[in-house]
Amino acid sequence: MMRPSRLTCEQTFRQLNDYLDRALSAEEMRLVEEHLETCAQCASEYRFESTFLDELRSKLQRIAMPDDVRSRLFAKLAADKKPGSPGS
Repeated sequence: MMRPSRLTCEQTFRQLNDYLDRALSAEEMRLVEEHLETCAQCASEYRFESTFLDELRSKLQRIAMPDDVRSRLFAKLAADKKPGSPGS
């Protein structure tokens, strides 16, 4: 199967969340970046979503997490990292 040399707006939009999360392959990242460099509409959508995520992360960092919730969360994350556990 041939890989695309360029992405359409629809393809870029479908991959935008993964692009923002850096969850794409190097080739997919390159294709999205190239599209964003040449398409003002998609670049605008990218800036909006990127700014939104940055602001959300900033606000979430200011919320105090109760110690018992933090302990349960870290225990769950540690358990999920063990070999043979779901998601490992």
